[in-house]
Amino acid sequence: MERMASGVQPRRGQLRIYLGAAPGVGKTYAVLSEAQRRLERGTDVVVGFVEHHDRPRTQAMLHGLEQVPRRELTHRGARLTELDPDAVLARRPAVAVVDELAHTNVPGSRNEKRWQDVEEFLDAGIDVISTVNIQHLESLGDVVESITGVRQRETVPDEVVRRADQIELVDMSPQALRRRMAHGNIYAPDRIDAALSSYFRPGNLTALRELALLWTADRVDEYLQKYRSEHRIRSTWQARERIVVGLTGGPEGRTLIRRAARIAAKGSGSEILAVHIAQADGLAAASPKELAVQRTLVEDLGGTYHHVIGDEIPDALLDFARGVNATQIVLGSSRRKAWQYMFGPGVGATVARDSGPDLDVHIVTHDEVAKGRGLPGSRAARLGRSRVIAGWVTAFAAPALLAYAMITFDPHIGFANDVLLFLVLTVAAGLVGGLLPALASATVCSVLLNFFFTEPIHTWTISSGRNVVSLVVFFGVAVAVASVVDLAARRTQQAARLRAESEILAVLAGSVLRGGGGAAAGSAGPSSLEAMLEQVRETFGMDSVALLERSDERGPWTCAGSVGPDDDSARPATPEDGDVDMPVGDNMMLVLSGRVLPAEDRRVLAAFAAQAVGVLDRQRLLGEAERARELAEGNRIRTALLAAVSHDLRTPLAAIKASVTSLRSADVEWSPQDEAELLGAIEEGADKLDNLVGNLLDMSRLQTGTVAPLIRDISLEEVVPKALSGVAEGSVRLAVAEALPLVAVDPGLLERTVANLVENAVKYSPADKKVLIKASALADRVEVRVTDRGPGVPDSAKDRIFEPFQRYGDAPAGAGVGLGLAVARGFAEAMGGSLEAEDTPGGGMTMVLTLCAAHGRRPAGACVPPQASAAPLARQRSGA
Repeated sequence: MERMASGVQPRRGQLRIYLGAAPGVGKTYAVLSEAQRRLERGTDVVVGFVEHHDRPRTQAMLHGLEQVPRRELTHRGARLTELDPDAVLARRPAVAVVDELAHTNVPGSRNEKRWQDVEEFLDAGIDVISTVNIQHLESLGDVVESITGVRQRETVPDEVVRRADQIELVDMSPQALRRRMAHGNIYAPDRIDAALSSYFRPGNLTALRELALLWTADRVDEYLQKYRSEHRIRSTWQARERIVVGLTGGPEGRTLIRRAARIAAKGSGSEILAVHIAQADGLAAASPKELAVQRTLVEDLGGTYHHVIGDEIPDALLDFARGVNATQIVLGSSRRKAWQYMFGPGVGATVARDSGPDLDVHIVTHDEVAKGRGLPGSRAARLGRSRVIAGWVTAFAAPALLAYAMITFDPHIGFANDVLLFLVLTVAAGLVGGLLPALASATVCSVLLNFFFTEPIHTWTISSGRNVVSLVVFFGVAVAVASVVDLAARRTQQAARLRAESEILAVLAGSVLRGGGGAAAGSAGPSSLEAMLEQVRETFGMDSVALLERSDERGPWTCAGSVGPDDDSARPATPEDGDVDMPVGDNMMLVLSGRVLPAEDRRVLAAFAAQAVGVLDRQRLLGEAERARELAEGNRIRTALLAAVSHDLRTPLAAIKASVTSLRSADVEWSPQDEAELLGAIEEGADKLDNLVGNLLDMSRLQTGTVAPLIRDISLEEVVPKALSGVAEGSVRLAVAEALPLVAVDPGLLERTVANLVENAVKYSPADKKVLIKASALADRVEVRVTDRGPGVPDSAKDRIFEPFQRYGDAPAGAGVGLGLAVARGFAEAMGGSLEAEDTPGGGMTMVLTLCAAHGRRPAGACVPPQASAAPLARQRSGA
C-alpha cells in the first residue's frame, strides 16, 4: 500500500475525552467501559491512573485491566500517589486510561499538570482516554464561580480539550443526578446533605448542563465544518449571519463590537463586518486613534474592518449592509442630548426606519448615551442644505416679523436699540446660513430700518447724519460677521476633509504593512486585487471599478481586474467608459464608474491606484512562484520516475529474462511441471510490467493534464465486478445494492480506479480477512467504500499516501512504484468525484470514493462532473 515513505516520524497518539456536565455523571465508569471494550477487541490497554472514589460499580470495571503502578510522593508529611509518566512510557501500551485531566500534580512531579503528562504520552504515539468536567475548563472559571459560588482551583486550557480527536459528552438530568447522590452512589453518607444543599442544587446543575451542551455544540459545529470541507459540500445547510457594526469613532465602539461578537457566537459561521462611515468631508467626533483600537479589536475577534465615504450616513450604512448581504446591524444609542433631537431623529432611528423587513437593527445602550455630541451647527463639517434654507428664511422672514412686532407693541424704544435688534437677526442668519443669507439679511434689515425707524419714517430719505452713520456701521458689521462665519465654515470643511483623507490613507497604509490590499466584504483575504478594487469602490461610493493595462501606448486596453455589477458589460473596458480615470505610469489606468469625483478626492485615489498596481504585481509574482514550484515538482516526479524505472522495472525484467534463459538452455531437460512454472513466472513478470508501465503512463497524463474522461450514466454493477478480475478469488466481498442510482462517470477510468483501490487493499489485508466493497447513495452523490483490515495509517499521513512514489514503510520490495493511489485519486477528480482515506472501525483503512449521481437522479444545481470533449483513455487495466 502506497501509504507513507519510510523514515516518517512516529504518529501522534489520539486523545479521547469524556466531558462531564457535573461531578458524578459517570465519566470514569464510561471510560472504563470503553477500556473493557477495547481489551475485548485485543487492544493493549493499561490504566495509568483512575480515581474510583470507592464506588463499587466503578471499582468492578477495573477487573481484568492492567494497572500501571503509581508513583509515591511525600507532601507536607503525607504519602500521596500520582500518575507515573515514566512507567507508562516504559510500558508503552497502545491505549492508556488517565482519569481527571485537569488534576494538579503533587509538588515534586515532573509536570505541574496531569494534562502535560498526557501530552507526553500522545507525543510518544500512545492513545489516551481521559475525563474532565465542564467546570474545569479555564475559560469558564468565572462563569462557574458566579453560578455555584465555588472557585475551581484545578483547570485545563480549553485548547487542550479542543485538540482532542474525540469528545464525548457524559450527561445526566439534575433530578437523576440528585437521586444518585441521595442513594450514596457519589459521596459518602456524611457528605450527601451538604452537597445537595450547596453545589448539587437543581439550578446549579441545570446551568452547568447548559454550559456543557453549548460548549460541546460548538465543538460539534467545528467537526461539521471540517466534514463539509473534506467532502466538498457547497450546498447551504444553515443560514449564514452577517452582522454589520456601525462605528462613529466614539468610545462606545468597543462595546458594540463585543456585543456583535456575542450575537455572532450564537450562530454557526456568523461573520462580523465593522464599518466606519465618513461623510465626503469627514465625520465630526471621529478619533483616528480610537478607530485604530477598534479595528484591532474587530480583527482579533475574527471580523473585518471597512471605511466607507457617504454623504448621508444612514443611507451609506444601509447601502453597505445590503451590498454585503448582511442580516443584522448593530448600532449604539445616540450620544446626543434630548434637546438636540430637534435637528433630526438621528442615525439609529433613521436606519431602523429604513432598514425594511430584511435587516434586523439592534440599538445597544452604552456608557456614553446622552452625554452630548455638540451643536450640529457649530460642529458640522459643512453647511448642509437644510441649514442654507433656514438661513434664507431667517434673512427674509425674521426681519419682517421683528419689524411688525416693534411697530405693534413698542415703536419708541430708540433707534440704537432698533439697530441692535436687527443686527442680532443678521448675525443669526450668518451663523445658520452662511455668507449669502447674511448679506441678504443685512440688506433687508437696512431697508426696514430706513423705512420704518429712521426719521422721517415711511420715506426713503434720512434727515440725520447720525442715522446714516449708524446704518453704514450696521451694514459693515453684518457683512463682517457673515464673512467670518463663512470663512470658519470653509476652514472647518477643509480640516474635516483632510481628516477623512488621513483616515483613509491610514487604513491603506495598514493594508500595505500587512501585505494586503484591504479587506473587501466577503473576500477570503485582503491580498487579492479584487479585494483592493472593492475597497476603492466602497470608499468612493462607485458602481464599478476596473484596473486596465496595455502593452504599449498604442496597444488595446485589457482588464487586469474589476469589481461591480455581475454583468461584465456594465464594467468599464476602456478609460472612456468610466466617469473617473487615474493613470498609473504609462500603460496602467484605474477607471471608476458611478459619479464624477471632486478634484480633492483624486489625491486619495492616486494612492489607491498605486496600491492596486502593487497588489497586481504581487499576485503575478506569486503566480510565477507557483509555476516555478510546479516545474520543480515536475522535475521531482521525473527524477523519481527514472529511479522507479531503473529499480522497480528491473525486478520483473530480471525474472522474465531468467525464466526465458532457463527454457532456452539446451543442456537442461525440463519437466512439463517445471516448464509451466517458468512460463508462469514469465507471465507474472509481464503482468507486473504491464501494471507498472500503465500506472507510469497514467501518472504522466495526470501530471500534464491530458486525461479527458468521457462521462456517461452507468450502473456500478456494470463496472465494479470487472475491476475484480485480477484479484485472487475469495479475497473480496462485494456488497453493492441494486437500488443505487446511476453514476455519471467514465466507465474505463472508474474500473481502473476501483481496481487500484482493491489491489491496494488486498495487498495489506490479513489472509483470513476479506476486503469489503460497499456502495451507498447520499443526496446527489454515491459513495463506494473499499475497506481493509490492514495496519492502517495515522491521520498525519492520510494525505501523503496519495502522493506519487509513496509506499508504506513496510512494503515489500517490488510491490510497486507507489503510484496506485495517486492515479486513483487523479482519475476520481477527473470525473468530478473525490477519493479520501478513513480509519476502519476496529483497525484498518477505508478508501471512500465519492461519485456524482446521474442526471436523472440528481437535484438541480447539485454535483455535476466536468464534461469532456475528447475520446476516453484506452480501457487497459492497471493494478496498484
